[in-house]
Amino acid sequence: MSDTVWSYRDTTWSQDKDLVGYDVEATDGSIGKIDEASTEATGQWLVVDTGFWIFGKKRLIPAGAVSGVDHDGKTVIVNLSKDEIKSAPDYDKDDWGDDSRSRHTDYYTPYSSH
Repeated sequence: MSDTVWSYRDTTWSQDKDLVGYDVEATDGSIGKIDEASTEATGQWLVVDTGFWIFGKKRLIPAGAVSGVDHDGKTVIVNLSKDEIKSAPDYDKDDWGDDSRSRHTDYYTPYSSH
């Protein structure tokens, strides 16, 4: 499993900060708000409530896809387009296991290089 997918490029982005409620900006516009944020040592990720534009689906975005955080503006910037996020594997909290994590790792690895 690629560590870069599941860790922030800058550890200060999430250190002592709760990102829940922050807006998320893709390369081509807003995609929603952070509903959950993990700070686990073995895997950091965000669950984004995309609202109406993906029919109310939530998307899990590994921390490695985050390219910046503006704490003053309460915004997280990801290096993904809306279409790339829309095409990502579905996130189901009840089915978050090794298989689901592997699908997310495979999908997001190209977007998480440091």
